[in-house]
Amino acid sequence: MRNIALRLMYDGTNYHGWQFQKNAVTVEETLEKALSRVCGEPVKAVGCGRTDAGVHAKNYCANFKTNSRIPVDKIPLAVNTLLPNDIAVQSACEVDMGFNAILSCEKKEYTYLIYNSRIKDPFYHCRAYFYPVHLNENTMAEAAGAFVGEHDFSAVRSVGTDVQSTIRTVYYFQVERKGDIIELRVCANGFLYNMARAMVGTVIYSALGKIAPESIEEILNSGRRSLAGPTVPPQGLYMTKVWYNGAAGNLMDN
Repeated sequence: MRNIALRLMYDGTNYHGWQFQKNAVTVEETLEKALSRVCGEPVKAVGCGRTDAGVHAKNYCANFKTNSRIPVDKIPLAVNTLLPNDIAVQSACEVDMGFNAILSCEKKEYTYLIYNSRIKDPFYHCRAYFYPVHLNENTMAEAAGAFVGEHDFSAVRSVGTDVQSTIRTVYYFQVERKGDIIELRVCANGFLYNMARAMVGTVIYSALGKIAPESIEEILNSGRRSLAGPTVPPQGLYMTKVWYNGAAGNLMDN
């Protein structure tokens, strides 16, 4: 038995998220079917996070255990011949048997893209959040900075997933404008359900003057979802980086 870690990327437009669902097509199910054919046995994949329907991943880690002896460097090419064009395995490596893509993950980075222009761009359809009202990126950056640190993030989570604790540590939340694109990058040791998208919505509300950046700490302390900004649409969200130790860390860094 071997434990194989994969680095993959996918366009989430046509999928109902990563995690298997009985009545919907997901990335996990699609990947498992391809892996099972390559390995000649049923395969169960473990993903590094439950990305929602429509969310993308530029860097995503999954692992699976198999008795197959296929050389690890042959796995990406073999699997990719069986995957649709919107999912691709970039590389693979063998990891120790205790490795688990979600439990072994130390921190994650999500990036949210806003297409901030009066006129829409069809090439960003399903790739960014079209927002025609001008947003001040400096105000957004000030608001984003208020989320950095260890906090109870109940005020920016959606009900739907039970967790033992709603306390998380945000290491950075950066805002940068590149022409009409506003790029928001947030890194944390874990994310609650819809946390990243609600944080972005709160930052947008700050740019619109609906939430003062200095009031975000008070909103977090209140734990009241109604005081924070809205949950922005999924199509602008990408998982862009995950951190591990050991062989998986080297896999995801390359």
